[in-house]
Amino acid sequence: MSDVYPCSVIVLRLGHRVPRDKRVTTHVCLVARAFGAQGVFIAGDYDPSVTETVAKLTEKWGGPFWVEFTASPEKLVDCYKQKGWLIVHLTMYGLPIHEVLPSIKQRRRTGMLVVVGAEKVPLWAFEKADYNVAIGNQPHSEVAALAIFLDRLSEGRWVNLSFKGAKIRVVPTPRGKRVEYLGH
Repeated sequence: MSDVYPCSVIVLRLGHRVPRDKRVTTHVCLVARAFGAQGVFIAGDYDPSVTETVAKLTEKWGGPFWVEFTASPEKLVDCYKQKGWLIVHLTMYGLPIHEVLPSIKQRRRTGMLVVVGAEKVPLWAFEKADYNVAIGNQPHSEVAALAIFLDRLSEGRWVNLSFKGAKIRVVPTPRGKRVEYLGH
């Protein structure tokens, strides 16, 4: 259960390619964490540098948050679907977010698996999703789509999240940078 969502939210990142997607996949993880998701499954090329980067960040900025690789993303989706989770696939080919978000909020169950892809998303992702959701119907970043979706889903409540075990936090200032070390 999340502080900002009435159910658990996990992200599945499809199609990770080394070294091409290292930065984008890391950013998917950072957005998922910052916006209150519990963790991210990554499907594609195994790349321990992504999990190491996110683990270091979570240790410093707080958590909990996890990242795991999966060799069977389709089976993972099936498993979560059998558990009663809602499967939401973010794609520019889906229905506009403003049309489907009320229904998604009504149908939330135990949890929600949010699927974001890379260049070529397999057909099964479209077919197994309870919702194929478009942030826009033009090419755009999966990082941007995830951020907008999670922001709208949480109605902006992610902004007030506090992370357990944080050793550092930003102190908002009108100019410059200010960081507070919390001494954990």
